[in-house]
Amino acid sequence: MTEITDGTYTAVVDRFEEDLAVVLVEGEEELVGELVVETESLPADGQHVDAVLTVVVEDGELDDVAYDEAETTERAEDAQSRFDQLSERPSSNEE
Repeated sequence: MTEITDGTYTAVVDRFEEDLAVVLVEGEEELVGELVVETESLPADGQHVDAVLTVVVEDGELDDVAYDEAETTERAEDAQSRFDQLSERPSSNEE
């Protein structure tokens, strides 16, 4: 991926590798890159997979980060709803 330009983005914690967190940085409609940061540089409540963060990138590095609890909850509920819809059996009237 290319270097992330300076700015403020929404990002999601993708995974942890030892003491590092891999954070996927989102643009308006697509993924713009990833940051690999020390886990302890994330807010304590945002140190879990699928945590949604607001990040400020400066010179290709994480400059500031905040946990977005409301967006994290909303995305989790949306994902659960989609899963629930997919797991429902069609009624006997449907083919």
